[in-house]
Amino acid sequence: MKAIIVDDERLARKELMSLLASHPEIEVVDEAANPDEAVEKIEKHDPDVVFLDIQMPGKTGFEMLEEMEKVPQVIFTTAYDEFALKAFDYNALDYLLKPIQPERLTESLNKVTIKAAKNPSKDQKLSSKDQVFVKDGDKCWFVKLEDVRLFESDGNYIKVYFDKFKPMIHKSLNALDERLDDRHFFRASRKHIINLGWVESIDTWFNGGLLVQLKGGEKIEVSRRQSARFREMMSL
Repeated sequence: MKAIIVDDERLARKELMSLLASHPEIEVVDEAANPDEAVEKIEKHDPDVVFLDIQMPGKTGFEMLEEMEKVPQVIFTTAYDEFALKAFDYNALDYLLKPIQPERLTESLNKVTIKAAKNPSKDQKLSSKDQVFVKDGDKCWFVKLEDVRLFESDGNYIKVYFDKFKPMIHKSLNALDERLDDRHFFRASRKHIINLGWVESIDTWFNGGLLVQLKGGEKIEVSRRQSARFREMMSL
């Protein structure tokens, strides 16, 4: 499995590299001394896990993740234990305190291995059990896709419906549709993708279409072209 180490202290990177040498299942493909450099290298290598320091000059590890469209699997490494709770808000695999103990590192790598076994392919589509990072202005959330009932296109943005929130993300509905597992999400029309787990009722509509009501109260028209496929998916 490929890993990248992100830490502004050269000695800290070197020490972690030395510890990881005892784990042949992990290949450190690169390292970065600051968040901006890290983002470039993560996009280049698409690693299985990133060892990420929190306190770095100019930008924290948390701020770096907030700026990324695709959030990698992260093991935070830091000398400060006060960030632990916040780290798990960012879907961290683990939180290692410096100086890193070999036994704790082994525990963390076991979590990486278990995660990889559950998700054997990076090309695997996002299912309802996956969690995604949603950022709208200064507000951000980590949301399980099973809690998202609707995606609605609005120009160059998508409105994400979950709980009582409807944040906007800068993405096309076509790009999102390619990433979502069609066993759980259905492209109802040019403007909408619905979570099939949130369907409450289905009625016939004009011109051979369907009207789907979601448990959140939204009513979505399924185009005539998509209605036959929808009936097939929702039938025994």
